Amino acid sequence: MKVSKTSDFEDRPNPHQVSAKTIYDQDLAQCVHILLRPGESLKKHITPVDVFFYILEGEGVVEIGEETANVSKDMIVESPAKVPHRLMNPGDKDFRFLVVKTPKPKEGTKVL
Repeated sequence: MKVSKTSDFEDRPNPHQVSAKTIYDQDLAQCVHILLRPGESLKKHITPVDVFFYILEGEGVVEIGEETANVSKDMIVESPAKVPHRLMNPGDKDFRFLVVKTPKPKEGTKVL
């Protein structure tokens, strides 16, 4: 058994220039912990595989294709492969979520 805290992982460089920690990385899935501080957002991008977001803390806005939704703690949002999406923190508190990619992508994310 392996037990870890998100604080055990280091931020990895990313085009969004936000806190992003890969906390699980196996052939069949990948999980990234994202922290968006007030005013931060992910750039609109496309992933080559299906993704879901699990909101851990705070409130934010999710944009997938032409749809936009306000989200908060304990919500799950599905995002299909190859559809432009981004998450934003327009609020005044931290917004934390997990990004789960299945299967682990073999090609990179494309920033738009």
